[in-house]
Amino acid sequence: MKSTSLHRILLLMACIGTAFAASASAWAAPSTPVRPNIVLILADDLGYGDPGCYNPASRIPTPHIDRLAEQGMRFTDAHTPSAVCTPTRYGVLTGRYCWRSALKKGVLDGYAPLLIEPGRVTLASLLKQHGYTTACVGKWHLGLGKANRTDFQQPLRPGPNAVGFDYFFGIPASLDMPPYVFVKNDGVTEAPTATIGASKMRRVGGEGFWRAGAIAPHFQHADVLPKLSEEAVRFIQKRPNDQPFFLYFALTAPHTPWMPTPEFRGKSGAGYYGDFVAQVDAVVGRVVQALADAHLADNTILFFTSDNGAHWLPEDIAKWNHRANDGWRGQKADIWDGGHRVPFLVRWPGKIKAGSTSPELICLTDFLATTAAIIGAKLPADAGEDSFDMSPVFLGTNHDKPIHQAIVHHSSDGTFGVRQGPWKLAMALGSHGFSLPKDIPPKPGEAQGQLYNLDADPEEKSNLWLHKPDVVNRLTALLQQYKTAGRSRPK
Repeated sequence: MKSTSLHRILLLMACIGTAFAASASAWAAPSTPVRPNIVLILADDLGYGDPGCYNPASRIPTPHIDRLAEQGMRFTDAHTPSAVCTPTRYGVLTGRYCWRSALKKGVLDGYAPLLIEPGRVTLASLLKQHGYTTACVGKWHLGLGKANRTDFQQPLRPGPNAVGFDYFFGIPASLDMPPYVFVKNDGVTEAPTATIGASKMRRVGGEGFWRAGAIAPHFQHADVLPKLSEEAVRFIQKRPNDQPFFLYFALTAPHTPWMPTPEFRGKSGAGYYGDFVAQVDAVVGRVVQALADAHLADNTILFFTSDNGAHWLPEDIAKWNHRANDGWRGQKADIWDGGHRVPFLVRWPGKIKAGSTSPELICLTDFLATTAAIIGAKLPADAGEDSFDMSPVFLGTNHDKPIHQAIVHHSSDGTFGVRQGPWKLAMALGSHGFSLPKDIPPKPGEAQGQLYNLDADPEEKSNLWLHKPDVVNRLTALLQQYKTAGRSRPK
């Protein structure tokens, strides 16, 4: 009897040991994971200092954005390729600096033709080629059609569908630019047969600023962000179950017009702008909740960032005691860091260490090469010319040198800046954007541009152009090399 009992005990222990070993083996060597869904949320004019996870003194509640930082990685040295929106959006989708395209500076209007060149590889076309369902919801601002002035009574081809998106729903350009219409795939949902006058000023009773022009009879500016939020959530809920998906959710806020819906008015300590940022945060929360409700969070890599810095004037800082661009000099459109240093968060549960932070220098042109690496795709030599794989940083794999040799960015008027390590070179004096002074003609013997060591001088106060000619020459030569070669990423 005792022998039988002992035998049973030993047999049970052996079974437990075998099961434990199998479990440990499965944990150590998991089967090939399903390709992750990818969600990219691009805010419009959100500053580095708006989310609380970047600026503890922010006057704006951003609990959902802050939670993303707690659950993933927060980058502190992320930059847009341009300090204004159209060039950045081109770079996000193509992995190429926009000044290599037909648009050398500035932004497109709402009637411009498609900027992305026919046949160019984009984030959407790459993922579609590899079996993803792709959707763009929100602000497009990369042109529609072929004609010099788009006719919104005709099919809007080529457009987002022509560059890899299976589905598009959004608006043609910024929410302050006519025509004010919703576009679904290659046509408007309602023709812009009415007109609207320009608003009187940038900040009036929450009505913000917009230009005069054509508008669909039932189009209401304040309805746009809620409608886009509903559309993004609906796409997540209705996505094909047998395919991974890519959702590019390009928000229209907090860009002007600052029109928070009633439930968000008074929620911040930074006026209608702050209230609108609070509404943006709630939209982010809705997307995150939709992923959770669909049981997709663990297999979805979620990026959150902004297309440039906040349009936030010195008088706004004084009035509200809120630094939308934190301590960085300048604002949207400027060559200074306030124009192009942006919040950048990435979450992938189980893959990215929760609550981690990285000082790695990255650029929003990096999405294409990063996505290719994640799904195991090889980029053609003529694609993603300025895109680098940043996944080793957030996945914690070894990388013994910086991801970038250097990055290039430019102001609204096309003035170039180059960043390498702590060094920041700007090729002219002044902001060359919205801040004063915009342009300072140099006198004989004076500095021709600006050079800052951001480690020692993050506010860009001490111009070292005349004191570090070797650095000026090196970075100037590097910029010229990138221009001449037509790429900054090695082939």
